[in-house]
Amino acid sequence: MRLALTAIFMLLPATAAAHHGWTSYDESKPVTITAPLTDLEWTNPHGSARIARGDERWTVVLAPISRMEARGLTKEMLANSKPVTLTGYARRDGTREMRIERIQLSDRTIELR
Repeated sequence: MRLALTAIFMLLPATAAAHHGWTSYDESKPVTITAPLTDLEWTNPHGSARIARGDERWTVVLAPISRMEARGLTKEMLANSKPVTLTGYARRDGTREMRIERIQLSDRTIELR
């Protein structure tokens, strides 16, 4: 039993590091895109959505729901198909995914990180 618990606790930091693998995004090259969000997922551990970037469909990784709501961002603000301006970082490996740092709506800017 003790050995099993020790193994579990040793794996927890690795799991957390894998989840927060922000080094897979290229922070040296910020990307800003204005587009409506589609397929909005208001879920934990992070919200997500899709955007069209040229002829490609991209996944955008948002912040945790609690953080977005604490900063005044609601699902309804993003779900109306109006274009929003997103600033974030694309994945280094070419996967069509961005980690979003900031969302600019028509009347305000919300920092997600």
